[in-house]
Amino acid sequence: MNNFHGTHRSHSYFEGWYFKHQSTVNAIAFIPGVNFDEQGEKKAFIQVITRDASFQINYPYSAFRVCRQRPAVRIGNNVFSDKGVKIDIRDSKINCTGTIKYGPLTPLKSDIMGPFRFVPFMECNHGVISMKHSLTGSLTLNGEEIDLNGGHGYIEKDWGTSFPTRYLWVQCNRFTENSCSIMVSIAEIPFGGLHFQGCIGVVNFKGMEYRFATYNGVKIVRCNEAGFILKQGEYVLEVDMLSKSPQQLFAPKSGVMTRMIRENTSCRARFRFYRRNVLLFDLKSDEAGYEYVK
Repeated sequence: MNNFHGTHRSHSYFEGWYFKHQSTVNAIAFIPGVNFDEQGEKKAFIQVITRDASFQINYPYSAFRVCRQRPAVRIGNNVFSDKGVKIDIRDSKINCTGTIKYGPLTPLKSDIMGPFRFVPFMECNHGVISMKHSLTGSLTLNGEEIDLNGGHGYIEKDWGTSFPTRYLWVQCNRFTENSCSIMVSIAEIPFGGLHFQGCIGVVNFKGMEYRFATYNGVKIVRCNEAGFILKQGEYVLEVDMLSKSPQQLFAPKSGVMTRMIRENTSCRARFRFYRRNVLLFDLKSDEAGYEYVK
């Protein structure tokens, strides 16, 4: 990992990666990242989210390194990469150690931002690194083992100045139908002094990738805390959130991790996907990731 280096920014910036791990009985996600305030003060952090709790561990910026040649981040003794994670967190409130190895990643065919990736000064940029990959290994969290063998992982990334003022995010890759994975984000986007409701989303089903996005002409039929309906051409995606158990997290605002949001790592949801009014799948899962901020 000799290609690791720091991030060079002067003010109001955040960069964070989301590594989610789930098995039948366990779920844990890590968010390693950095944030710079308006005065240019730099900090590094790792957030840990389980079904029952959340933690934030702060580090000096000097502890942060990133490799731009491939997804890989190091903060202190912790390494997060496309090959897996090695965790060594020892704090007054959390002690977490262990290694999880990843199978082959499932990247998207093209950048989820589409043409918006060329727009400068976007408030928040989003990237999907892997929709689904297999897991091998375990962690020990505060004396309890978290066995993730046979589970599935998901990786994404966000960077910019602030999270959107209002947004919905759903991600799920654990269904009885093993060949399905889904990610959707709907957010209020500031653009040129105006605001619009933007959408990026992907359904991977039986080896096919279906893209729902503002730049492809998606229509947001409904979007609220209970779920959403998207229509694009001959395809319709309908998602209903059936249960929620959120944990508090810090999110960036003007480059500073001061905003409080809530994330559900494992909630119950129903996903229905249609083509020309013909149902392609109707799947439920107890392990959907979900955020709704208004």
